[in-house]
Amino acid sequence: MATSVFRSTVGGALRAGAVAARSNTAAMFGAAGARPISTKVTLPDLKYDYGALEPSISGKIMELHHKKHHQTYVNSYNDAVEKLATAQGKADIQTQVQLQALTNFHGGGHVNHSLFWENLAPKSAGGGEPPSGALGKAIEDSFGSYDGFKSTFNAALAGIQGSGWAWLVKDTQTGKIAIKTYANQDPVVGQFKPLLGVDAWEHAYYLQYENRKAEYFTAVWDVVNWKAAEQRFA
Repeated sequence: MATSVFRSTVGGALRAGAVAARSNTAAMFGAAGARPISTKVTLPDLKYDYGALEPSISGKIMELHHKKHHQTYVNSYNDAVEKLATAQGKADIQTQVQLQALTNFHGGGHVNHSLFWENLAPKSAGGGEPPSGALGKAIEDSFGSYDGFKSTFNAALAGIQGSGWAWLVKDTQTGKIAIKTYANQDPVVGQFKPLLGVDAWEHAYYLQYENRKAEYFTAVWDVVNWKAAEQRFA
């Protein structure tokens, strides 16, 4: 599971998620990418209606997930950054350290969800179509087939204890792809670039699938937007 401190976690995640959440992540950090600034992040608009992903993901879940859960991460991150700026102005090191967990968690939640919304698309917009191009070939080379990849990815999702995410990532040093799981709202950081993620928190599926989360893990592939992942892989 990924662990990190404030600068590496949130700063790295913002850089990794720049393609999907450019306008929001640019507001979270200054040009140096090191110190938080007072500009607030905002909830990104979706490119589709809440009900557009049915029956894979219900409109009610999408509305709650986006308008309530993601908005809470945005609000809480903004609040934590404001308090952090005040503590920095006072050279209050103890408070700055105490706020690291909040900025990590809520900043990661904002970045992860901003990427997640772009990972999804209704079938009318290409959702569910298999990966193609260089990423499609990389998946076949690494997992034998697209079905083999989905089976491995779903096994990783099922293995998450508690809340977290599974991600298809690209190793920026080797160019290879891999599946990694991250606890809670820890974002993809360091040498890895997030390509496609699935939210395994209960709020992402429970209202519709209850305790049958394996059904959600299967159904979500019918609305996965591989075009976004292919752009990140390039």
